[in-house]
Amino acid sequence: MSQQYDASNIKVLRGLEGVRMRPAMYIQGGTGIDGFHQLLTEIIDNAVDEGLAGYASEVTVTLHPDQSVTVTDNGRGIPVDLMQEENRPAIEVIFTELHAGGKFDSNAYKVSGGLHGVGSSVVNALSRFLDVSVCRGGLLYHIRFEYGDVVVPLEVLGPVPAGVQWATKVHFQPDPEIFSGIEPVFDYTRIRRRLRELAFLTGLDISLLDERSAPPHRDRFHERGGVADYARHLVGEATPLYTPPVLLRGSQEGIEVEAAFLHSTAYNATVLCYANMITNRDGGTHLTGFKAAYTRALNAHAKARNLLKPGTPPLSGDDLLEGIHCVLSVKLPDPQFESQTKVKLLNPEAQTAVQAVIYEQLTRYLEENPKVGRMIVEKAAEAARAREAARKARDLVRRANPLESDDLPGKLADCASSDPEESEIYLVEGDSAGGSAKSGRERRFQAILPLRGKILNVEKAQLAKILKNAEIRAMIAAIGVGVEGTGDATHFDLSGLRYHKIIIMTDADVDGSHIATLLLTFFFRYMRAVVEGGYLYIAQPPLYKLTSGRHHRYLYSEEELRRAIKEAGSRANVQRFKGLGEMNPDQLWETTMNPETRNMKLVTIEDLIEANETFEALMGNEVPPRRSFIEENARFAQLDV
Repeated sequence: MSQQYDASNIKVLRGLEGVRMRPAMYIQGGTGIDGFHQLLTEIIDNAVDEGLAGYASEVTVTLHPDQSVTVTDNGRGIPVDLMQEENRPAIEVIFTELHAGGKFDSNAYKVSGGLHGVGSSVVNALSRFLDVSVCRGGLLYHIRFEYGDVVVPLEVLGPVPAGVQWATKVHFQPDPEIFSGIEPVFDYTRIRRRLRELAFLTGLDISLLDERSAPPHRDRFHERGGVADYARHLVGEATPLYTPPVLLRGSQEGIEVEAAFLHSTAYNATVLCYANMITNRDGGTHLTGFKAAYTRALNAHAKARNLLKPGTPPLSGDDLLEGIHCVLSVKLPDPQFESQTKVKLLNPEAQTAVQAVIYEQLTRYLEENPKVGRMIVEKAAEAARAREAARKARDLVRRANPLESDDLPGKLADCASSDPEESEIYLVEGDSAGGSAKSGRERRFQAILPLRGKILNVEKAQLAKILKNAEIRAMIAAIGVGVEGTGDATHFDLSGLRYHKIIIMTDADVDGSHIATLLLTFFFRYMRAVVEGGYLYIAQPPLYKLTSGRHHRYLYSEEELRRAIKEAGSRANVQRFKGLGEMNPDQLWETTMNPETRNMKLVTIEDLIEANETFEALMGNEVPPRRSFIEENARFAQLDV
């Protein structure tokens, strides 16, 4: 029976109702932990915009015990006068109407990083309460909102009290009902990282105060060295090829361009892109312009000074970027982004400006610093030779039918399904566990690839050596997408992915954790798009089997075991699984491989900088950073050794 559909079914959402009903349409991360932090990011960006406009020099963020947060700046203060066309104070309109703000022309803000009139109102809509206090004209104003609605209209509290150093103060608490699926707690480390990033990029004096700790903890960032210090910071414990960092800056057609880079002995490239202080995770036109100018200038320099030996392959952009730690920042009047989340800059004029400024400035720098140019070119030449060797792996990943190929490794027990969306592959530690997995799997959609021993640590090796490793070659062939970082765009193609679930399955011991880390390092460095696409998982095999009478249950942590023993009493019989190979096929299926009952962790990259630094510290050549990382994080380990 069909349901009636007429005008009575049409609903019009007024004001901020639509934001509360569909939060994911307005904030990056939706109602997850990323979206929770995005609310704070929007208010911070507004404060920073006052600094970019030249009116603010200080920004302070305070985290309160009730998980509310306060952001202050000493800029001009949000306008409080009456908007004639709205017949309401401007401050009320800003926080209650979408697409209302001072960033639609260049009169109030020459450049800005806010959401062009969306950020403040979205934060208000998704907050339990939001209080705004403003100092203007010697008077202190206040307005309060709850769940997006005005509950205390704009009021004058009197003269600005003595000692007040801010002009705008926004105090809000994200609505727990909106973010009901997470623990609504602000992550100090995450916020600290973003504020330090902003301090590098802006030169503002930024403070972070955490009142949730006893005594309260404060960090202050005032990075006068700008992007050059930022590039040096990115190098971390790696060995730089030269110092100081190369700093290039200039402007064209009203667009300010600033870039700083420093090469290290590492093999991976780290290039961070910003437009008006906003992180552009996927780059964009400014990155395209930088790469084009950078490659052209260095190739011209190498040719002019005859730096390449006969037989050296032509240097590609990826060759020249190997080992670079770079920060690229542009400021432009009207930034256009791929989406509301601003992951990619689209302005074509940004590409033109960056390309012109970087080529001119870098050419001049290389003429004045030929030694630095020689070191960069020599490192790139080594990368080019490695890239040439890597071409030999192409036959491993090219096939007309990805599920019917002679190139697949012989030890792969493939699945019957030809649909990548339902197919999954287990990368299993050891032949013994691989045998159990092959016997216990669902052959229709589950493939098994046993890995013998520990794969090569790719953090310490060039690509040519990496591609000679038998286990890595087997993974490349089985997964079907190729590897990134070869300098050849045809050598990596995510559309060739043969399985939409790639599951790392190792023993729950120290060796198993080490193997899993080696595999994660490989995926992060050479198949990052697989991780970013949400295709990589880590299986969670049980640590114990507890039997009580005729009943049994599997336990995944020491805490679960203690609770289970207490419940079962003296009848409890505990079996500790030392490795996957000790589990019979039925047990492995029941606990770790059955989609209905298994536990898996999706591998994500929350912060590219932190992930990069972690892999460098944990898997790189330098021992002190690794020791420090292990000592700091040992308390989180749950390993029975």
